[in-house]
Amino acid sequence: MPIPFAYAAIALKTLHVLAVVLWVGGMAFAHFFLRPAVAALEPPQRVALMHDVLGRFFAAVLVAVVVVLASGLSLIGIAHAGGGHMPWPWTVMTVLGVVMVAIFGHIRFALYPRLRRAVAARDWPAGGAALARIRTWVGVNLTLGVTILVVVGFV
Repeated sequence: MPIPFAYAAIALKTLHVLAVVLWVGGMAFAHFFLRPAVAALEPPQRVALMHDVLGRFFAAVLVAVVVVLASGLSLIGIAHAGGGHMPWPWTVMTVLGVVMVAIFGHIRFALYPRLRRAVAARDWPAGGAALARIRTWVGVNLTLGVTILVVVGFV
């Protein structure tokens, strides 16, 4: 691999990993630490707080998703340009990553607006139901993200 490609690959891989850390680490934090901690709050405070936190987190994840996709595709292109091929762990990462992006799209653009509407209407039961659906899909995405890390990190 020529030197400029090597530097580009290092920069892209760094961006890729940092974006993944934000996304997967943020899901782990929200799922295992934030959610249980706010469970003691009354529904109006809990639902409103989670709405605010998730709004900020989903905005950051949207940027992270773009970075992950762009850097991942660029790294695949660099590997092919350098005469290499895509190792099977990269194929697993790519397929599961695309599934994660689709799930995030569902969470951000279908489920989160339900939460937003419930908070605006002060409909705390509907907000709780929206949070439960978001939690389920975040759990699925967290599982997929950890699976990718295991496959890529240990092979």
